[in-house]
Amino acid sequence: MIRRALPCWMAIMLALASGAALAEDLVTSLSSDKVSIKSNFTGTEIVIFGQVTRDNNTISRRGNYDIAIIVEGPTQDITTRRKGRFLGVWVNRYYERFLGVPSFYAAASTSNINELAHRNLLDEYEIGLNHLNLAVSGKSDVPLSDRDDFRQAFLRLRTQQGLYSERAEAIHFLTDTMFRTNVPLPANIPVGAYKIKSYLFQDGVMLSETEEELSVAKTGFEQFTFEMSRSYSLVYGLIAVVLAILTGWLAGVIFKKD
Repeated sequence: MIRRALPCWMAIMLALASGAALAEDLVTSLSSDKVSIKSNFTGTEIVIFGQVTRDNNTISRRGNYDIAIIVEGPTQDITTRRKGRFLGVWVNRYYERFLGVPSFYAAASTSNINELAHRNLLDEYEIGLNHLNLAVSGKSDVPLSDRDDFRQAFLRLRTQQGLYSERAEAIHFLTDTMFRTNVPLPANIPVGAYKIKSYLFQDGVMLSETEEELSVAKTGFEQFTFEMSRSYSLVYGLIAVVLAILTGWLAGVIFKKD
């Protein structure tokens, strides 16, 4: 009985030892963990850099590492509409409501995302635009055969707005283990808490992952008006109407003909 048990224990110990010897860790950092939006904000970019670390007992792997970095904004519900003819007039007849999708999504990688790992793994971690889980409302009237068209239209529109992107070969290794990339942030970027997710791959296997946080917030007068519109919508509306009336009256006085 003991002789039979010994090979099993030896196999387990060897597996644990080899796993420890081949363990890598991923360390990342941001150029800034906060983006401030002011009245003259026209967009910016953040720099993400990192390193693949190995302890003294780690055995170097053959081949190159692959990195994927995902920048995700706060989730929101977004409706995509499609026009149709009704009584000879083009109107919005069909729509699909996507629930809890990222308001901003940027994917960067060292190579083509589909070459990093198996599709199931990419789907699980939502790495790449084609692997996003875009859940739809249960009340949708869109036929199942047309739902993929709405998904593609949603991704196309968000990409055109600069809110979704996927860039292959956008992460560059400075050394065998150190890397960096730049992620553009457009002028219309939503405010809120962002997640920066980084993944380390080799030969289709995910070796490590890490997550950082980024804050995008309005500052100064823009933040004051934003909070007022959310917390005191009635007062904000009245002030907007009064300002519009005063502006119109002042323009009439200035350009009044004698």
